[in-house]
Amino acid sequence: MATEQKNAGTGFWGRILHVNLTEGSFEYEDLEREFYANYLSGVGLGAKVLWDRLKPGVDPLGPENILGFTTGILTDTPSLFTGRFTVVGKSPLSGGWGDSNCGGYFAPFLKRCQVDAVFFYGASEKPVYLYMDGKEVRIEDAGEIWGKDIVETEDYLKEKYGKRVQVASIGQSGENLCRFAGICNDGGRIAARSGLGAVMGSKNLKAVVAAGKKRVGAVEKETMKNLTKEFRERFGNLRFLEKVLDDKGLALTGWITRVLPVYPRQPSFLWRTILRKYGTPGLTSMSAESGDSPIKNWGGAGCSDFPLSTVKAIGPDAVIQFQQKKYGCFSCPLQCGGIMKVDKGPHQLAETHKPEYETICAFGGMALNNDVYSIYKLNDMCNRAGIDTISCGAVCAFAVECFENGILTEKDTGGIKLAWGDGEALIRLTELIINREGIGDILAEGVKVASAQIQKGSDQYAVHCGGVEPPMHDPRVDVGYGMAYYCDPTPGRHTVCSNMYLDLQELEKQFPSAEKPAQFFTDKEKYRTDNKAKGIAIDTYFKMLVDCSGLCMFGTQTGGEMPLVKWLNAATGFDFTPDEYLAIGERVHQLRHAFNVREGINEAKNPPHGRTWGSPPLEKGPYKGLTLDMEALGKNYYSEMGWNWETGKPLPARMKGLGLETVTEALK
Repeated sequence: MATEQKNAGTGFWGRILHVNLTEGSFEYEDLEREFYANYLSGVGLGAKVLWDRLKPGVDPLGPENILGFTTGILTDTPSLFTGRFTVVGKSPLSGGWGDSNCGGYFAPFLKRCQVDAVFFYGASEKPVYLYMDGKEVRIEDAGEIWGKDIVETEDYLKEKYGKRVQVASIGQSGENLCRFAGICNDGGRIAARSGLGAVMGSKNLKAVVAAGKKRVGAVEKETMKNLTKEFRERFGNLRFLEKVLDDKGLALTGWITRVLPVYPRQPSFLWRTILRKYGTPGLTSMSAESGDSPIKNWGGAGCSDFPLSTVKAIGPDAVIQFQQKKYGCFSCPLQCGGIMKVDKGPHQLAETHKPEYETICAFGGMALNNDVYSIYKLNDMCNRAGIDTISCGAVCAFAVECFENGILTEKDTGGIKLAWGDGEALIRLTELIINREGIGDILAEGVKVASAQIQKGSDQYAVHCGGVEPPMHDPRVDVGYGMAYYCDPTPGRHTVCSNMYLDLQELEKQFPSAEKPAQFFTDKEKYRTDNKAKGIAIDTYFKMLVDCSGLCMFGTQTGGEMPLVKWLNAATGFDFTPDEYLAIGERVHQLRHAFNVREGINEAKNPPHGRTWGSPPLEKGPYKGLTLDMEALGKNYYSEMGWNWETGKPLPARMKGLGLETVTEALK
């Protein structure tokens, strides 16, 4: 039975739930206010709990792994863009730290159960799900829903417990231990990266049902409301720009950024307008034209292999033709999502989520596929099965290239003739991956492991970063991505930091230690390696702060000067300066990295696949002949973070300044 918490009304409950699935038991743990002053909540809470409780060297898919669902410290307070939860655990893809972030409506309902997080230990002998509502916690039999997709699972549980409960669940891919399976809510919002859906499946945990009703409150509730009102007014709208913005204009913008010798700072108002009108599919044509989108399994160039005349068939106007209504996550004024009805073509869908840019590119340009109907079908299949579309699309492109070069044959694929541009073949291949049948059983391991099993020189086509398939953004368009793909504890992650994010977030207006980026820069400046690390480091600490708060990254990039620090102080009663909050972000980031070092992983010694940084260089397109100096980028990043290049270990003095002396001792 839950009890009233002494920290109620401070943005956090001061309590987390530990569930032992092996024993079928649970217990609450109370956390002191000092804990939140050091780690806030969200990913910070998750990093600290896993550091303290998870033994190094355990099998990510074994019962010793720990899986955590954490809510942000601003979630369900009078703030905006704060409806996200973070899942944490040891990643079955990288073998190191794993976290994944998701929107929707699950986060506030989990927090209304009067806990800031729930952690799962061990593994059940049979399929189960967890029900919690703030008054009771129950571990229930999931036999009737094991094998169902996530939409069917949500429908079943909402029919049983009421439409207002929220459900986070795995589909068939998580049950089948696909290493890039994710965890879903709201019928298509997915915590996709790091393969934590497979961890959930390994524990025989089908779902978490959150039915809480009690809101956490804030110390200065009225102050928060006033800050939110002011922010919403500054955020404003640009309806006139939405009316004139179209696919042609976006493609022209991409072309201009490709050919200009001087680049302007990215304007946040344009990004806000794109998201409001199209959502992330608004990037499709623009990114293909600029060179941002990887093409043909990272071996081609958009302007030649996948030109605008081809890509427009899956561009933003083509995608939103099926949109029935806009969709926004909890506390979101932007509504970049969409609920669609595909009533044309060979794969009609009565209701489905709008595919994101990452999905469209992964199953589009990566495989030279411009069949919008197949992409809608693939998106729906992956959402229902609970699978990361980035990794799945990358695995499919890898298989196509292996087939093209005779490494895989029809005998291997069960008669499927894989070819560039064949959307129907991608659908059949994805079905095999979801069900782990035939070649799909190998591909469900991810490209790194699959290539090691296939061999025959397939490693030259197995594009990954530390075992994780990279997202749909080329580091040659933004070397900040290169630093993240290479050096972040969750390798191949595009949402952590980039130079473009520094433009959009305007951190110099909020944090004294942040420098204002140049208004214009040239190609020579763009590829410098000696002046990027400080900005990227601050951007990384800020992203950790964002994930500790339960914030959506888009909210920080679309203008309006988000009052994040003021929100945090008003919610918690803390009186921290902006740079003191950045220090919390660094503390969390250092702990994530230390987790990997303890596991024997030093990101510096495991660079991304050469295709992501131009080794060998492309023979055509905007990055023809260009090879990034990844070692220089990595060394500058490590120096800025205070990490030893050879061992990965953080400098003791740096850790002492963050109050992490015990981490230094543990890594000796």
